[in-house]
Amino acid sequence: MDVLKLERISLLDHPQFQEAWLQSRIAEDASILGLGPLILKDRERTQKRTGRLDLVLQSPGNDRLYEVEIQLGKTDETHIIRTIEFWDFERKRFPRSDHCAVIVAEEISGRFLNVIGLLSGSIPVVAIRMSGFRIGEKIGLHFTPVLSEREPVDDAAASDEPADRLYWELRADPESVEMADRIFEWIRKFDGSLELKYFKRHIGLARREAPDGFAVFRPRKFELLFELKLEPSAEIDQLIEGSGLVLMGAGPGEPGRYRLRLTRRNMDRNDAVLLDLIKRAFEEARVGELP
Repeated sequence: MDVLKLERISLLDHPQFQEAWLQSRIAEDASILGLGPLILKDRERTQKRTGRLDLVLQSPGNDRLYEVEIQLGKTDETHIIRTIEFWDFERKRFPRSDHCAVIVAEEISGRFLNVIGLLSGSIPVVAIRMSGFRIGEKIGLHFTPVLSEREPVDDAAASDEPADRLYWELRADPESVEMADRIFEWIRKFDGSLELKYFKRHIGLARREAPDGFAVFRPRKFELLFELKLEPSAEIDQLIEGSGLVLMGAGPGEPGRYRLRLTRRNMDRNDAVLLDLIKRAFEEARVGELP
């Protein structure tokens, strides 16, 4: 087997490769970013006051939009601010869609990862490091997500610290808490003795004061993270994928949990699917219990 020698190159310092060239390569096949099968929605979209947004990508089958800002070389303060401004403008322009800010750069320092990580607690942000390689007479591109969307990392000691509904309405927003209420009413169809318990890290369930962890709510600005404890299966994966719901990766140390990013719009479209998933999770949690 032959081994190819890869020579890493700087796209910023190379006279042949400009940002427009890189935009074209991503536009031709957006899946190279490593965010799944995305399609090009727009390129160089003009925004008042903020300038031109490099790329707008869409996840097929749902309304999730990715506002992508590309920078050759190293990230800087203006790059992060500009990316968030583009995301915010598009979110306000198309409030019925789900939005995610994407930063792409050749070098993303630890300092800026920390800054972006703090922002990801309230703003969905993905950071991707791109690398260019010379392979003979050709150029190869490699994209590595170095920061994925994730919930804010809270102090572990606060995980069991009690809170109340007002705490979450102020920390997130009333609409996302109302979305949790709506799902809770569906859950109560299977067990009317369940009640909501508010903590500073999440909203959980309890039955006769005993915690019941088959479902967890994490309200955020403009959306709700909803987790269900379910044994992973191809059938469930296909059900979620076919619905257009946004599935996030499992949290650290949380195997067997499906994490869904919900907006009011995709909830309205998928109430039957969500009810089915809740029923499966409820029944799995009750296996082996005495009647």
